[in-house]
Amino acid sequence: MSHVTLNGVKGTYPEACPLRFAQGDKRPRSLSLADHCVADDYLDSRLTERRNPRSSTIDTASALEIVDLIGAEDATVPGAVGRAREEIARAVDLVETSFRAGGRLLYVGAGTSGRLGVLDAAECPPTFGTPPEMVVGIIAGGLPALIRSIEGAEDDVNAGIGEMDARRVGPNDVVIGIAASGTTPFVRAALGRAQALGARTALVSCSQPPALLCDTCDVCITVLVGPEIVTGSTRMKAGTATKLVLNTITTGAMIRVGKIYGNLMVDLRAWNDKLVDRSQRIVMETTGLDREAARGVIEAAEGRVKTAIVMARRGVSKPEAERLLDEHQGRLRAIVGDPPPVRSA
Repeated sequence: MSHVTLNGVKGTYPEACPLRFAQGDKRPRSLSLADHCVADDYLDSRLTERRNPRSSTIDTASALEIVDLIGAEDATVPGAVGRAREEIARAVDLVETSFRAGGRLLYVGAGTSGRLGVLDAAECPPTFGTPPEMVVGIIAGGLPALIRSIEGAEDDVNAGIGEMDARRVGPNDVVIGIAASGTTPFVRAALGRAQALGARTALVSCSQPPALLCDTCDVCITVLVGPEIVTGSTRMKAGTATKLVLNTITTGAMIRVGKIYGNLMVDLRAWNDKLVDRSQRIVMETTGLDREAARGVIEAAEGRVKTAIVMARRGVSKPEAERLLDEHQGRLRAIVGDPPPVRSA
């Protein structure tokens, strides 16, 4: 193994990535991202940048053969995620603790990784009734980077640091860096600054990150999905794996803090017709009310499904239902008992 410095951070890399001398240099220079892979010299140490032997002739394949090959590769992703189950569970615990302390979850990423973090954060308010500042997605390059590539954004170390300062990250927060390769400078800088500000940190990657980076994070989730069908296109298997991990972290933490009753979405915010219908059906199923009565109690609860269920099941007023929910940390099961069994279709 070689002990080298990559973008200002010391790390350990395979001998396949030796220290290199630029022409005329008398001493080895620090490795940059580009130095990871020189095709004529050595293989890239990052799995996400290596060539996949199963797709080496994909440019000659038929449409059906391409679909089958991509599908076969995608089918390996859940197993890879499953092998990181203990680390993912530790991340769930971190986020639960943060939420209970009034803290936030902040995702930090660039490109596809950043977009996936923003996507997961955006889904939390309608699904779990959380304020938008409770789960935040930060992408290198800002909002414009959601719809187009921002050149050089992922390499902007100062921007990563600045995002943590601007968000006033503190000890009650959890910052999760998302970097398929495990080497994105924007993400690594943000994690370092978050740690300095007292936040807990985690990294989600699909290639073995530098040892020092994992050592400094509270949780290091490495999902080894292997080389992509199109070399380096981490929007594919790595993106799919990342989405599964992020879904599990936020859903797990929200379940742990009482946002779910049985498997019902009782803290949803009904902002469209589909969610209005869902909220009525949830109240009907958990209370035995018909739709008209369910609609009435939801209206009396000012649209809060969980409050409506307590009002109907316990026969109490809205203020008393809210008091009971506060007393039991939002856990419906502790107030009204078990949910009804799942009915077969």
